[in-house]
Order: sequence, then structure tokens, then C-alpha cells
Amino acid sequence: MNIWNELKKPFLILAPMEGVTDIMFRQVVARAGRPDLFFTEFTNVSSYASEKGRENALERLEISPTDSPIIAQIWGKNPDHFSKTTEALESLGFSGVDLNFGCPDKHVNKAGGGAAMIKTPELAIECFKNAKKSTNLPVSIKTRLGWSNPEEYKTWLSTLLNEHPAALTVHLRTKKEMSKVPAHFELIPEIIKLRTQISPETKLIINGDIKTRANALELHQKYPEVDGFMIGRGVFENPYCFTDHTPTKDELMDLLKYHLDLYENYPHYYSYEALKHFIKIYINNFPGAKDLRAKLMETHSVAEARGIIGL
Repeated sequence: MNIWNELKKPFLILAPMEGVTDIMFRQVVARAGRPDLFFTEFTNVSSYASEKGRENALERLEISPTDSPIIAQIWGKNPDHFSKTTEALESLGFSGVDLNFGCPDKHVNKAGGGAAMIKTPELAIECFKNAKKSTNLPVSIKTRLGWSNPEEYKTWLSTLLNEHPAALTVHLRTKKEMSKVPAHFELIPEIIKLRTQISPETKLIINGDIKTRANALELHQKYPEVDGFMIGRGVFENPYCFTDHTPTKDELMDLLKYHLDLYENYPHYYSYEALKHFIKIYINNFPGAKDLRAKLMETHSVAEARGIIGL
């Protein structure tokens, strides 16, 4: 089964975000109102390919029953490592594999992965081919318009589409632009045209400045040829962003309690200090939220947090 052919237009996806979309937070979002498809955080194929790093890679690839269907996102620059990693993903319960050719993180790029692939298109294609030949799962790609100039999309996206990926997610900014400028929605018609001309079977997903389900539906009305939309930072403003629901304070507090419960089941994932980065998602947009958030940021354990919020 090709999961991309099972999704009804316009489908919605939670964007893969490092340090955010882990197994715990995906379960929180599923409880609030799940997207049609989840992605994991991205996993380094070189970590999986080494005995020393495999345990950590498998931990990042752990999934829960509420995740399905879910796509494993991987990154790196070694084609053989893409083969070894992709070969294992089907048995781990994933519905597809996505190659990260768009992450702008300087450490990832210095290692030759993520958006750095835009500057090494031949290597990118070799990695894609190795991944595709090593699995029965559909292989997709997530990328940006280019490295420094939005007009790079003409050659870069054409190069990718010539390989006929199962799906192509385009973040409508360049690596250099990061998220400092508005997404280039004006380029959607040209990207649609490229997809239609080169690889009409490839599902096209648009990412960047889409924060709510309503945003996505509005864009779909304007560009019905787009198959799906990916929401990233919008989930920080409203974890119910895949629904039309505006949460109450009690509902947000319940989600925080649920996240704390999950953390106690997965304490090995990261420190409590890292967990506190999620607090602003729940303690927000209600009277007294600022003061309550400040108190919670001073805590050092789940027990202390529960004592403050009474949960």
C-alpha cells in the first residue's frame, strides 16, 4: 500500500521539527486532534549505520499506536547509509520514508546533510536512489526552494521531480531565508506546473506560514492542484491547529498534564529542562498565563510542576 495514495485531498501533516515532534508530543497532538499524517524528527542515517549510534537512532524512530500512519524522516550524505537505514524502516512499522533535503541547521549543513544537499544535487539523487531501491515503502522528499535564491527552485525541484518521488514537500523559503521572510506563496502556481509537467504522480505538499487547518483549506481553494499542507510552528500557538477548535484553559491544562504523564513513561528521552520548552505551548492565551508560565519555568521536576498547577 502506498500511504500517499490513501490520503484524501487536502491532507494535513505535522511538520517534522527537531526537539519537538518526538514520540511524546505526537501523542499530545493526536489527543488534541491528529493530522492525517505524522512525521518523526529526522534521524541521521550514519548513526543508524554504526553500531555505536544505532541504539540512539532506534530510540528516535520509536513510534506509538496513535502515530499511525507515520513517515520516518532521515538525513545524511552517505548513500550506503541511506540504504542500510531505509532497509530497516518497514519492519519498524512506518508507512513511508522521507529524505530531509531542507533542514537549515548549520551543524546539519556543515555535515553535508539537510539543505546542503541543494548544493550537491548529484549526491542528493544518489542518496534518493539508494533509499528507494532498498525498501518497498514509498520514498518522499522534503526540501526548500533553494540555498540562497528562490529562483533556484526551477532547477532544484526539477532535478528532484525527475526521480519521481512519491511525494515532494516544499518549504516556500530558501535555506538562507530561514523563516525570516514571508513564505513565497506566489511561486505555488509555477511549482504546480513543474510537478504536472515532470512527475504528475508525485503528491505535492506545501509548507511554510501555514498555521491552522483554516489556512490550509483557504490555500487549497486557491490552489486545488496541491495535494496536502504541512503545519509546523502553528502547533506552538495552538496544539488543536489540525481542527477548527479553540481550546479552553482547562483543555490546555489537561494536555499539559498528559504530556507530564508521558514524560514519566519516557524519562530517558531528554532532561526535564528540555521538557520545560513545551510549557509555553499549553500555558498561553488565557488570563494569568504569563505569571503561571514564569513559575513553571523555575521548577526542576515533574513533581514540582504538578504542585504548582495542582495536577
